Amino acid sequence: MFIKKRIFYYYFTELYKNYILNMANPLYSKPLRFSNISQGHDMGTQDLGASISQYIELIIFTRYGEHRYNPEFGCEIWDMDFELIQSETIWEEKLRQSLLNAIKSFEKRIYDIDVNVHISEINKFYPLRNVSEIKKHVEITINGKLNKTGERYRFSTALFLSPLSA
Repeated sequence: MFIKKRIFYYYFTELYKNYILNMANPLYSKPLRFSNISQGHDMGTQDLGASISQYIELIIFTRYGEHRYNPEFGCEIWDMDFELIQSETIWEEKLRQSLLNAIKSFEKRIYDIDVNVHISEINKFYPLRNVSEIKKHVEITINGKLNKTGERYRFSTALFLSPLSA
């Protein structure tokens, strides 16, 4: 009887371990709606590509030192925001390297990562206020491959930085 229980216990724990290891972990979408849980509904989920995109956005929009438990998390764009740009090429390369290092360090679901950054200036005039604003327009494109399937992955976003008014 003792041996049967032991064999059953071993079999059950192995099944449970395999179930946990092979079970697809749900990828929750932002924003998290905790009210759904209190109402008995499931939280919204998303596919792997969308989850990676949201995490890359989080890396881009987090300033170094902003994350309490990992001050290395984030990227340098917010430290470079109000820098006087001597050379757009150097600025783009500095930001590209910062993003590449952050993505390689913190987003382990993609590999063969290529980051492209392009900066331009946009001058917008507001005639009612008689104000002109010059903004840096930063286009970021990230290409890579998904670890899980080897499929190509692409992320693209654009930001406006440093509103200078004249």
